[in-house]
Amino acid sequence: MLLLKAFHIIFVVTWFAALFYLPRLFIYHAQAADEISIARFKIMERKLVNIIMTPSALLATGFGASMIAADWNYYGHARWLGVKLVLVVCLIVYHAYAMRISRALAKDLRPHTDRFYRIFNELPALVLVSVVLLAVVKPF
Repeated sequence: MLLLKAFHIIFVVTWFAALFYLPRLFIYHAQAADEISIARFKIMERKLVNIIMTPSALLATGFGASMIAADWNYYGHARWLGVKLVLVVCLIVYHAYAMRISRALAKDLRPHTDRFYRIFNELPALVLVSVVLLAVVKPF
């Protein structure tokens, strides 16, 4: 069980690192004016999504689900876990929307301003704080 928890935490950290960095790339991409910079951001965004962010999300959720399955007697009655799982679903929606933005930018579409991306960049932090508090404090 501890090994599942360790791998869950490792992949949650890498997933969040990517979720924090990708919108920052969007900001720079939205501000870029020259073709060389734009091409560079397209590559960076694609690699971040495909090599780090999505695999980390899949592994984090997989190890999390394995922990729940391995100790259903405990987790099945943990009300805080239901709230945490709702937040994880919100994070998955955020992830999918970030991928959609990345695809749009790769096609030279500019769906949002850099100001939007600055606000968008803060959303995973709110989820992270909430999830950590729920998992550690277990308020209910």
